Amino acid sequence: MAGREIAVRRTLVTEAGKEKALLQEVDDEVRRQARSLLRLARHAALGVLEVGTGHPLVSRVTPVAAMDGTPVVLASKLAAHKPAMQADGRCSLLVGEPGKGDPLAHPRMTVMAVAREIERGSPDHDEARRRHLARHPKAGLYVDFPDMSFFRLEVVRASLNGGFGKAYALSAADLVLAANLCAPLSGWEAGAAAHMNEDHTDALALYAQVLCGQPKANWRLTGLDPEGLDLAAGDRACRLWFDTPLTEPKALREKLVELAKAARAKAPA
Repeated sequence: MAGREIAVRRTLVTEAGKEKALLQEVDDEVRRQARSLLRLARHAALGVLEVGTGHPLVSRVTPVAAMDGTPVVLASKLAAHKPAMQADGRCSLLVGEPGKGDPLAHPRMTVMAVAREIERGSPDHDEARRRHLARHPKAGLYVDFPDMSFFRLEVVRASLNGGFGKAYALSAADLVLAANLCAPLSGWEAGAAAHMNEDHTDALALYAQVLCGQPKANWRLTGLDPEGLDLAAGDRACRLWFDTPLTEPKALREKLVELAKAARAKAPA
């Protein structure tokens, strides 16, 4: 299976014998929607192959995006999807929150991936743990149990349904940021997030309430990356996108100050 390209059906044949496009072109707006679905997912459905039978098995998980956007999930030895991922990493992740009315009218995305277990005690494990607890603080009750493991779901491709008549086939590059784009901020992200949460909660509230249109709440910064900020307050989450990707740590501080000034100028008197 490795290295094989999977053809995606892009047209259908109508009764009149004419071809009609099934998939629409992917542009920056579509990529942003897809990345937002992945980064803001509070929970998701994970499909794996059951050990022994190979039968599809679906579990609810709480993914958290790594800085580059790759989803990372936490799994217990007691859950059937952990040994399944250890035996065969092929999996799919369905993200997207249904809202009012017809649930099929709301955006959702299936991500085809390969699960890779993160070695306990490694820097990658420490980073996954930190980001997971920032997004799901109640996981602190069990995240360090010896049977718990983090899995990085390496994206292969994705299928985005943005609503009726809005279907897109995305590549891994459409969802995951290049390593060289993330590298400059990787050593600064944890400290910057902690600093904002400890000393600048007023700015975080402005980001969420004024720039993202969210209600008043105890907003916290759960993660940042070259493209934007992820904020959460209880069950609510929002993302504030930068106008252009950041390329160096110095630009991060300047951008945070700029956004705070813009929010204050826009806030009601």
